[in-house]
Amino acid sequence: MVKNILIFVFIVLGMVVILNFSDYNLKRAVDACLAGSQKLSKSKITDLEEAKNFCEEEIKKNKNKKKNSK
Repeated sequence: MVKNILIFVFIVLGMVVILNFSDYNLKRAVDACLAGSQKLSKSKITDLEEAKNFCEEEIKKNKNKKKNSK
């Protein structure tokens, strides 16, 4: 009985961890995109929020393309 409860608690904790960190890779990719766009552009980006939105859209498009090609 105790073993079953421990397994259930472990599964619930695992689900909480997975749900909390599901956007972690997206955030890192957006940060890398922003840093790269600032470094590569000749004129520094003046509107950071616009650049962030652009990067998020492009990353999500690429993610959906990869998902659909499988």
